[in-house]
Amino acid sequence: MQASVGDQLLVHGRTVGHEDKVAKIVEVLGSEGNPPYRVRFDDGHEALVSPGPDSVVRHKSPTE
Repeated sequence: MQASVGDQLLVHGRTVGHEDKVAKIVEVLGSEGNPPYRVRFDDGHEALVSPGPDSVVRHKSPTE
């Protein structure tokens, strides 16, 4: 999994009743775009994450 600052990280809910979470990648701490990532959620909460198989990176479009 590789990402850049500005991409979104989508973390799928693992159980019934838990919605997917979307966070903006604000810092890439691994080499060559690899995890871990510092992300910011819509509520302003920041976290350091090493995404698992239930996560997907949505790359920002070139015009953003």
